[in-house]
Amino acid sequence: MELKFEVSTRVARPVHEVFEAVADPTKLSAYFTTGGAVGRLETGATVQWEFADFPGAFPVEVVEVVQDERIVLRWEANEGVPEGEDPVVDAGYLTTVTMTFQPLDDGTRTLVRIAEEGWRETPTGLKASYGNCMGWSQMLSALKANVEYGINLRTGAYR
Repeated sequence: MELKFEVSTRVARPVHEVFEAVADPTKLSAYFTTGGAVGRLETGATVQWEFADFPGAFPVEVVEVVQDERIVLRWEANEGVPEGEDPVVDAGYLTTVTMTFQPLDDGTRTLVRIAEEGWRETPTGLKASYGNCMGWSQMLSALKANVEYGINLRTGAYR
């Protein structure tokens, strides 16, 4: 069994606008990285993301960026606190996140897919994958609300 998932949504905006809402740190900070994002998503870069619900900045390794098509990231797996054990800041390995952007309806809409893989096949790895699946689903909802309507769904949701 391989622990991985894929979530998706359709955004009623052209692919370039949707792609930039993810790649541009100022735009990403407006709806997702509630503690801020530092650094544009560009191949070979390491950027910092911070979330109000997970204090502290997370380094994010940018493996590949194909403008308006794909973003591939790697970051530390966080398996949380195993029952009866000391807290685990990170699990000592990386997972891979692949985001794809596909134009739909003559370029007026965009299909965004986010897949993540690479967790250890353990109870804590499984739980962590569920948490990230929920997080990426929320990110897609927040992306859609922000790009289509200028609404930040995360405001007040996590603190």
